[in-house]
Amino acid sequence: MTVAGNMTDGAMVTIRICTGSGCAMNGSLVVADRMEKAIDDAGVSASMRVVRTGCHGLCQQGPIVVVDPSGTFYPCVNEQKAARIADSLIAGDGAISEYLFREDSDSEPILAYKDIPFNRIQQRIVLRNCGVIDPESIDDAVERGAYTSLRKALETMDPEGIIEEIDASGLRGRGGAGFSTGMKWRFTRNAPGDVKYIICNADEGDPGAFMDRSIVEGDPHTVLEGMAIAALATGAQEGYVYVRAEYPLAVKRVRLAIEQARECGFLGDRVMGSDFSFAVHVREGAGAFVCGEETALMASIEGRRGMPRPRPPFPAVSGLYAKPTCINNAETLANVAWIIGNGAEAYASIGTGTSKGTKVFALTGMVRYTGLVEVPMGITVRELVFGTGGGCATSRECKAVQIGGPSGGCLPVELFDTPIEYEALARVGAIVGSGGVVVVDESTCMVDFARYFLSFTQAESCGKCVPCRVGTKRMLEIVTRITKGEGRVGDIELLERLAQDVGRTSLCGLGQTAPNPVLTTLRYFREEYEEHINERRCRAGACNELSTFVIDNELCKGCGACKKHCPALAITGEIKGMHEIDPDRCIKCGVCVGHCAFDAISRV
Repeated sequence: MTVAGNMTDGAMVTIRICTGSGCAMNGSLVVADRMEKAIDDAGVSASMRVVRTGCHGLCQQGPIVVVDPSGTFYPCVNEQKAARIADSLIAGDGAISEYLFREDSDSEPILAYKDIPFNRIQQRIVLRNCGVIDPESIDDAVERGAYTSLRKALETMDPEGIIEEIDASGLRGRGGAGFSTGMKWRFTRNAPGDVKYIICNADEGDPGAFMDRSIVEGDPHTVLEGMAIAALATGAQEGYVYVRAEYPLAVKRVRLAIEQARECGFLGDRVMGSDFSFAVHVREGAGAFVCGEETALMASIEGRRGMPRPRPPFPAVSGLYAKPTCINNAETLANVAWIIGNGAEAYASIGTGTSKGTKVFALTGMVRYTGLVEVPMGITVRELVFGTGGGCATSRECKAVQIGGPSGGCLPVELFDTPIEYEALARVGAIVGSGGVVVVDESTCMVDFARYFLSFTQAESCGKCVPCRVGTKRMLEIVTRITKGEGRVGDIELLERLAQDVGRTSLCGLGQTAPNPVLTTLRYFREEYEEHINERRCRAGACNELSTFVIDNELCKGCGACKKHCPALAITGEIKGMHEIDPDRCIKCGVCVGHCAFDAISRV
């Protein structure tokens, strides 16, 4: 069955296929090849083309295909679907109804990508070109306005005017700290010295976060243009994009973008015929989370071990190679060209109070729609989780959201009406951070949830300062002991004291924020800690040592699959008969649950 919507008489049909890391791993390159072959074989390349884009956002539904000018959205496209879609387009038919997006099996199909629930409250500034342009084509980027803001800055603005515009926009750092971008630029501008540097921090080591990676993969020229404008404003002559080697596609595309921009005169000597020169290099990080901290990052670029140093002096005064250095997150820099092109007032009109503009989040976990979203600052956590994310993906109720990356805070559903603003989130113990958002339901144990994030930050500690090196280890030992049913009276109070001391005395942001998941779960889910310690019980049934597996014989069909796969031989019973689990032999691995087709085995 087809519906109207694909073809527009006389207009070029553009098939935009996501080739970001997620979709590419899921087969989108094969889909693109299949589409291109069909177009070539049919001889319609003059009226139809395939564009291999960056991330469209709704990663859960990848590989994604969007057909313009109608905006028709095809989710979960494989090679077979691609062949039929291509045939339909070549024949001039309408959209294929059964391939369109539906909220559920009984709902009507939604034709346009912009109309699906995931996109309804999004406002794309940073991601304006992601999913639209071919990130490996500078012609596509220029057609969408790339480097026009740099030309405007060169021809009509002086450095102080650029800084004033960024300052007036209210743009704050999107990497975690939320420091004023204009103020940071001014500090670097006013620092004495003839040699200065701009660094783009695209390291991004948060579990489940892929904002910076997707920006660099999907629209590298926006980041480079932001760096060039920052260099013009601060007096820098050289810049570095610091991106982890674990992101090979981002590395490839930013290197290509630098080469293309240099050939076009947008980077290098005498940019656009002016007296301004700016060279950009790429440095690949080895994957250390601590290298997201600016002083550790600079040490890594210099070829030293990535470890933070005390401040002052701040990088704006003495940074890379002891020269004045301005370090901005990739998302921060991706806002710059839009602000210069559209004006500070337009940007400041978005958001609220001291939290202006938009923020990109990686929405993951037990939520219906996962992926990359860009929303106005000031919307509530509830709007993000239920409006954009569609609410819980499971039959259980939403329980909490962890916001701000591994150093963020865990907020209960009762606080979901908190606006996403720097100060508002800080008041409830969370942070905007880099933008990682993990949604969990009632099956999640909040003690174990805190243990997971603490184990990550403890493992990533560089070990330079005692509070972080030793304090996080002691905290992790206590939380792990509690999840194993070995908690003791006084552990909660000890955890609180340790967390406060670690946060107050650690050298860098990693240690200072590492206790946040523990502090917020103690603040909002304290009763779960108490149940683990006093009752030896995990209400979510997630902690193996505090759980028992049982078989409901009203649901059990006696198929024997659980018994066959039990590695401890703890299950007894005959085929088509009753089965039982011996709690003394059960090692609580959960293998039986995975092999039960009738949901007859539960953890209590």
